[in-house]
This record gives sequence, structure tokens and C-alpha cells, in this order.
Amino acid sequence: MGKVVIKVFAFLLILIALFMWVGNAITKMTGGEKAASGAVTISPEGGETIFWGKGRCFTCHSIGDKGSAARCPNLGAWGDKLPLPIGQRAVERAKERSKQTGLNYTATDYLVECLASPGAYIVEGFKNEMAVVYAPPISLTMDEIKAVISYLQSQGGEVNIEAINTPTEVSKKLWDKIAAAGAAGGGDPGHGEEVFKMACISCHMLKGEGGKVGPDLSNIGVKGVKSISESILYPAAAFTPGYETYTVLENNGKKTVGIKTKDDAAGIEITKESGEAVAIARKDIKEITQDKNKSIMPEELIEAMTVKDYQDVLAFMVMQKGKK
Repeated sequence: MGKVVIKVFAFLLILIALFMWVGNAITKMTGGEKAASGAVTISPEGGETIFWGKGRCFTCHSIGDKGSAARCPNLGAWGDKLPLPIGQRAVERAKERSKQTGLNYTATDYLVECLASPGAYIVEGFKNEMAVVYAPPISLTMDEIKAVISYLQSQGGEVNIEAINTPTEVSKKLWDKIAAAGAAGGGDPGHGEEVFKMACISCHMLKGEGGKVGPDLSNIGVKGVKSISESILYPAAAFTPGYETYTVLENNGKKTVGIKTKDDAAGIEITKESGEAVAIARKDIKEITQDKNKSIMPEELIEAMTVKDYQDVLAFMVMQKGKK
């Protein structure tokens, strides 16, 4: 019996050692993983730590002959297809983006865009599948992303920390997007826009498009994260003036609930949750009451929204600071 136990124990030790060896081999193949210690510095060294560590960039990208990932473009000089490392490549890509968009892109703008909006420019032969690095589960901070950009600059290009910290008009919009995501708990504004178009735009106006049942949200971002969050989760907590909920009881017993969009001597108009406007003659009205505890914003909409949808649409709303 004792010999059997010893053999089983020995087998388990060999199995554990084998797993450790395989794990170590895979880590070395992907370029290794550097552990971050404390706050990262905005420098190529800090960016290298994030690239090969927390950022998990090495799972999709290699740099030259370092690493073995091939899912996304190699960021070093690699064959005829990618003859320039990313630091030099960014200069050429910036020229392309300038022509495509009509905006004046710098090399730094291009690198910021790669991390803030990875789907904006897709390298030929690759798919749009880069993770949103400022959203869960990666959730890089602003400084960590800046550090990664400086590391990418150092790959054959000019390291320019000042350009990173003093953004152009192009980069500022991208940094605002990342900041909004961080303020919203790591939401993805890109997906948040999709959620908004799917669930909100039929009632709310945004930059001249959408419905008029709810308030215009083109400038909602100035209210801050807390106010926007409460408006989504508890829409009846504070009504925007002019969007209070009314219940009209007619003489025949019919009830109409919605916002009052017209009120004159002839009668009133109530716009319901569906967007349908109902005109009611003054002589037919028995009673009008304001319901301070009810919003026409559908409760089932909030219930159907996932935590990710909520974080993402919140991040998108925080960005809306343009003129109405």
C-alpha cells in the first residue's frame, strides 16, 4: 500500500512540474511578462512594462522577432509587408489618415487613435478585433495608455512625451473618449453609442437627430457622471422642466399619460411614451394631475439593460458636451 502512495505522489509531482514548465515556455514565447510595481511612469520603460504585462498587448502583437503573436500586426519591422517599425510607420499612417479624414494627423495622433478607436484604421489583411484597452477586463488608465504610446514611439520613431501630454485637436477628442470611459467605470463609448441608437434615440434628440418625447441630450455631458447616472437609473428623481409626467382623466373615463406638449384655451396635447401626440379638448377634461413619482421613460428599458450596456451608454453620454 505504501509503495502505491509513493508512486501516486511522485506522479503528481512530475505532472505539476510539467505544467509549470509548459506555462513558463509559453510566457517566454510571447516575450515574457513584466510585473508592474506601483504607478507606471509615462515613458518607454513604463510602456514596455504595460505592453508585456497588464495590457496583454503581447497576446495579439509581436515586436519584430520578440514574441510569437500574429493575430494583429507585428509592431516591429517584419518582412516586406511591414518594413517599418511602428514608430516610423505611424508617420506614414498619419499622412494616410490626414487624407482620409481631412484632418491634420500627427504620428502621435495616429498612435492615440489606435488605442482609443482601434476600428478607425484597419491594416489590410487583419480583422477589426483589437480589444478596447480602457474597458474591462484590461482597463488601462490614462497614464498607462500614454506610457504604451511612448513605448510604441520608441520603436524606430521619436519619443515625444510633450506631444502625448499636450494633445492636438485630433488627439484631445480621443483622450476625452478615454476619460469618459474611466469616469463611467470603464465603459466603452463606442458600444454606448450603439446602445443609445437602439434604446434611446426614438425618444431623445442628440445633435439634431432623434425623438422629442424626452429632453435633448446633446449637452448632457456637462451635468457630470452622477447626474447622468441618476437620470438613467432613477428617471423620476428629477424632471427636466417641461418633461413632467401628467395624467389626464376625461369625462368619459379615458386616461392619457405623458408629457404636456401643448396647453391653450382650446385644450391640451399629451405626448405619450410611444411618441404619439393626443389632443384633448378643454371641455372633455375632467381632471389633470402631475405624477411626481413617475417618468414616461420605460421601466422595462432599464431592467433589460445589462451592466455593460449601462456603463457603455453612460460613458457615451458623458462625452456629449456639444452645443444643442
